Amino acid sequence: MQTRRQFLQRSLGLFLLFLLGMVFIQFVTPDMPDNDGFYHIKLAWLMRTEGLKPDFPWLPLSILNQQEYYDHHFLYHVALIPFTYFEDLRVGAKWSAALFSSLAFLAVWYLFHRQRVPYAWLWSLALLGISDAFLYRMSVTRAQSLSLAALALAFAWLLERKYKRLAALSFVYVWLYDAFPLAIAFAALYLIAVAVVERHLEYKPLLFIGGGILLGMIVNPYFPDNVIFSWHHMLPKLTDATSVRVGNEWFPYDTKQILENSFPSLAAFVGGIFALGLTDRKMDVRTAFALLVSLLFGLMLFQARRFVEYFPPFALVFAAFAWAPFFIDFRFASAVSTDSPLKRILTSAPALLLSAAVALSIARSVPRAREAVDNSKPYNLYAGASHWLEENTPAGSRIFQTDWDDFPRLFYYNTRNTYLIGLDPTYMQLYDPDLYDLWTLITQGEVDQPSRIIAETFGSQYVHTDLNHGRFIRVAGKDPGLREVYRDDQAILYEVLAAP
Repeated sequence: MQTRRQFLQRSLGLFLLFLLGMVFIQFVTPDMPDNDGFYHIKLAWLMRTEGLKPDFPWLPLSILNQQEYYDHHFLYHVALIPFTYFEDLRVGAKWSAALFSSLAFLAVWYLFHRQRVPYAWLWSLALLGISDAFLYRMSVTRAQSLSLAALALAFAWLLERKYKRLAALSFVYVWLYDAFPLAIAFAALYLIAVAVVERHLEYKPLLFIGGGILLGMIVNPYFPDNVIFSWHHMLPKLTDATSVRVGNEWFPYDTKQILENSFPSLAAFVGGIFALGLTDRKMDVRTAFALLVSLLFGLMLFQARRFVEYFPPFALVFAAFAWAPFFIDFRFASAVSTDSPLKRILTSAPALLLSAAVALSIARSVPRAREAVDNSKPYNLYAGASHWLEENTPAGSRIFQTDWDDFPRLFYYNTRNTYLIGLDPTYMQLYDPDLYDLWTLITQGEVDQPSRIIAETFGSQYVHTDLNHGRFIRVAGKDPGLREVYRDDQAILYEVLAAP
């Protein structure tokens, strides 16, 4: 029986191993992977310096306007606040990503440990090799790592039927991240697994998790705006009710990509299916539940690449549960064997094979993840343009951007101005579809002499564009109402002479 001290020692040891791996990936470059991390760490800084509910005037032409603003990552931003004490917020953001992903991996180990999976520590170390795309996503300063931790805890407490803990976790999940409907999905899949394996309906998880989510929605610092936002934001994603291009993460990988960046996770899933076929034993609830969860996230991954943050770890969970009976049998055979040392080695073969598979997968995935992180955009992207805007424009003046995805970096460097669109293009499209369509036409260079529309319709006095919008730049160069005031090798700024 493991003592509490031994449990804590092993937890700390594994956490440090996870942290070492994620730091090795994260700090291959001074740059930050992805764009949204710039927004998250800057908002956390604002929460530290201005209060937990700072005014948010920066996206006035979106459903995140100041009157309707809802921080759908509220607790994540609270968790980021300690990292804003770094002199360089970028460094704090990178450390937060490494630490939070390590906590998520530790939560998966906790699940294995509570379920008494043989070699739980080794299975959990496989997270460092299960998918290089997964490791990249875990290296981004976003809430998905803590979301994975919450789901791993939910999985463990569902199996242990700790319903009060599930209710509390669901409440916290609502405040943490808007992926909280996944907790309801877990409860439903657990109900199905129990119904199939044990032939009865285990409905209590649905009640406790549903109650926790409902309470988290109502007892919320942003109620009722949070309810309205969740309806507007999530429904189009679930029903594909919008044609707005929302970024590559909402589009699927092609077959070649997913085989390259997630092959170990696919192998783990197929290996788990193979293990089920090797035994005459009836599948237990935990394995059936893990299979259903893996299938759910697999289907989601084939719809959108962003779900690579969930399928690989839960494919690993399924594999660990499916193979657990074999490891238990071999461990028992090894313990009672009195034959030759060679036979003892043979009975230890499964553990040796698992160790080799984990080592090979880590050796494959970690360098690939480092390469992906190393290819991040330079952290000072738009720093020069932002500094010019901060020094030369009136406070609160609105910047017309030609790319919605530039907002996080502009916001990070300059909160003196407000911006047209950001974080998700559907935020503007849902606020005013016609305005969004007009913005799209202008940024694609389809509108001649757009300065008057930019000034009168969008209320913008300045325009920011990257150098990739060649058609817009050509149109702007012919517009007497736009005067170029700044240019570097990253961006161009125009002043709108026909200001309202």
